[in-house]
Amino acid sequence: MQSLQNFAEQKLASLEARALRRTLAPTRRMEGAWVEREGRRLLSFSCNDYLGLSHHPAVKAAAAAAIETYGVGAGASRLVTGDHPLMEVLEARLAALKGTEAACVFGSGYLANAGILPTLVGPGDLIVVDELAHSCIWAGAKLSGAEITALRHNAVDDLAALLGDRRASFGRVIVATDGVFSMDGDLAPLDRLAEVCAAHDAWLLSDDAHGVGVLAEGRGSASLFPGTSIPLQMGTLSKAIGGYGGYLCASRAVIDLIKSRARTLVYSTGLPPACAASAIAALEVIAGDAALCARPLANARAFTAAMGLPPAQSPIVPVMIGDAARAVEASQALLEEGLLVVAIRPPTVPDGTSRLRIAFSADHAPADVARLAAALPAILAA
Repeated sequence: MQSLQNFAEQKLASLEARALRRTLAPTRRMEGAWVEREGRRLLSFSCNDYLGLSHHPAVKAAAAAAIETYGVGAGASRLVTGDHPLMEVLEARLAALKGTEAACVFGSGYLANAGILPTLVGPGDLIVVDELAHSCIWAGAKLSGAEITALRHNAVDDLAALLGDRRASFGRVIVATDGVFSMDGDLAPLDRLAEVCAAHDAWLLSDDAHGVGVLAEGRGSASLFPGTSIPLQMGTLSKAIGGYGGYLCASRAVIDLIKSRARTLVYSTGLPPACAASAIAALEVIAGDAALCARPLANARAFTAAMGLPPAQSPIVPVMIGDAARAVEASQALLEEGLLVVAIRPPTVPDGTSRLRIAFSADHAPADVARLAAALPAILAA
């Protein structure tokens, strides 16, 4: 219909005028921190494969062997015939990593958060979400039908005041946050959040997509706070673990409920066998190589020291620019230097906070970090 065509064209023109239109760029990932785009070999600082495990020989071999044994796809939802034997092994490994009774694997991290929250809360309940939490947490919260309140970023005192004033008005309450914030790289104060939640019978959900594999010898952000109880520990298999999928680690009863009622699990085809097998192999590498797990953060801190920035808390370092068009220009200038650092713009980040999001990996050599630190100042000053 012409009205649909007109709508799309007008929307695209508006995005273009504000430097917010997005386009796909076919990218061939290579071993190490290198990629190829349009025939050019680029040193990438925009990949979440923090440990390089997507190219690890043992991880690739496990995926190939799983295809030979189980085929390419799961064939159906997990509750029909898609719960192949590797799923039980993977869930046991994840639960052991996070110190919980059980785990549930989803098709992706987005599907996990979109399914967990509506299963546990609904109308008459409350979800408090950190204002900078990942989009999939907000999506799951909206699907739940519960009342949603945004929490000022990492504002523990605000949370205590909110729950003190309003907790009695709701049946169930979930407080949802990233463990490592994906665009800022800072950490949630999980110990203090957990204390406030416990005092008000609220359930804390932490999304550790960017913490597992790279913090606390690979165990993730929650393990930076010994003794802290986080009843809902969610994460992905697509960052440091190197493949694809998502998970929730929790008590046995909670996981049994999730497997019975989470719509994004019940009505989605199960994770392909190769993804499960590669994740199992990657978790074995993480468990046996603490030095590998430490390298991404060490590289990030070497960069922040070279740039005169506050010490990195995670492998993610934002270089704030503000204006979306200027962020795109800076990214393009780095590309001309052979460095891939993608500009992040609204709505992924708030208006006026466009930035270069730099992700450091174990594959970056000290010379790579120094190269980026040497190139950036002149580009930012232009």
